[in-house]
Amino acid sequence: MISSLPAKSQTAKQWRCWLQLSKDQTLERIHPAILLLAARALRDFGDGFVAVLLPVYLLALGFTPLQVGVIATASLLGSALLTIGVGFLGARHDHRQLLLAGAGLMIATGVAFAVVHDYALLLVVALAGTINPSAGTVSVFVPLEHAVLTRQVSQRERTRMFARYSLVGAFAGAAGGLAAGTPDLLAPVDLDRLAGIKAMFVLYALLGLLGGSLYACIPHRPVSDTGTAAALGPSRRIVFKLAALFSLDAFAGGFVVQSLLALWLFEQFNLSLSQAAVFFFWSGILSALSFPVAARLSRRIGLINTMVFTHIPSSIALMLAALAPTLPLALVLLLIRASLSQMDVPTRSSYVMAVVTEAERAAAARFTSVPRSLAASASPILAGALFAASFRAWPLLICGALKIAYDLLLLMQFRELKPPEER
Repeated sequence: MISSLPAKSQTAKQWRCWLQLSKDQTLERIHPAILLLAARALRDFGDGFVAVLLPVYLLALGFTPLQVGVIATASLLGSALLTIGVGFLGARHDHRQLLLAGAGLMIATGVAFAVVHDYALLLVVALAGTINPSAGTVSVFVPLEHAVLTRQVSQRERTRMFARYSLVGAFAGAAGGLAAGTPDLLAPVDLDRLAGIKAMFVLYALLGLLGGSLYACIPHRPVSDTGTAAALGPSRRIVFKLAALFSLDAFAGGFVVQSLLALWLFEQFNLSLSQAAVFFFWSGILSALSFPVAARLSRRIGLINTMVFTHIPSSIALMLAALAPTLPLALVLLLIRASLSQMDVPTRSSYVMAVVTEAERAAAARFTSVPRSLAASASPILAGALFAASFRAWPLLICGALKIAYDLLLLMQFRELKPPEER
């Protein structure tokens, strides 16, 4: 009997080795791009419900609309600063390790928001963490995932893969918006709304844990393979002008990031959390469906025209929603805006890449995205101050007016500068 123990121990060891080998072989068969798409879906699902729940949670803790705006500003500013830091670190460090660090930060952020009630501490967490009030692509993960995706697919497949990347994120964000109604659904089991919202922040942390497990399966990139991003050259003037205009657009958009738009609906029309969840779900679906439409439309009328002539009607719809006397009319106008407002996202990125030289593309992407992030972080606090002063319509009106000004300036400055495929 005793002599059989070593044999059993050896058999158990062989089974463990076989299971580990089988696991490793299965992971090797999964393309890294699939892992990134899955991680993006998990993260945007979390961002989708957090953006809606954030103002509800802060108001439930007794904070004012102005303080909600300050938290939104801090979170966007923190994301911008982290993105800048990643831009420097990404050229000298393994992207997988940086993504794992971001996942760890997401876990810590969710746990902190679930247990911390002090406003000053929440402000620090918002600044240093991954909370995203815009439920969009303002995230430290995005430039890292872009870099890994570019490395994992061929040049021929790059544009198609980025389209899938955006679509997956948009649909996941829409589902996350719908999940924001979960705290109200938990009422029948005697769980109050505040406890339900805290549970959703814990779920946000768990999504970070799952995302980290996916990032851990991405192939390691030796540091020696990294290079230094090319600097701007002959396209410097074009890129700086585009960066200035994109910053104006981002500053305008900061007045109605998703958390603040949810706050406006709650304050102006006393919208319930469940109703807001359904609205943001359909809003996200319409935004996602607009991406392929934008690609087709741009082939017919050009990139600049697609950006401008879809953006202006969406801004008009937003301004009309600000003045709408009834909730149904406001929601219809906001859904019209959602179906048009994001059509400039893929066309904008495509235009920037098309009008600079190939060697300048990495630098052009950095110089146009970082100022956007910084500009977007400046306006939520102003919107919060307007909400606190009961000027509830003004953030929406200011956003619409500034975006129309941006569109007209873009059209005037770049109508004649066409990408090669439109000449």
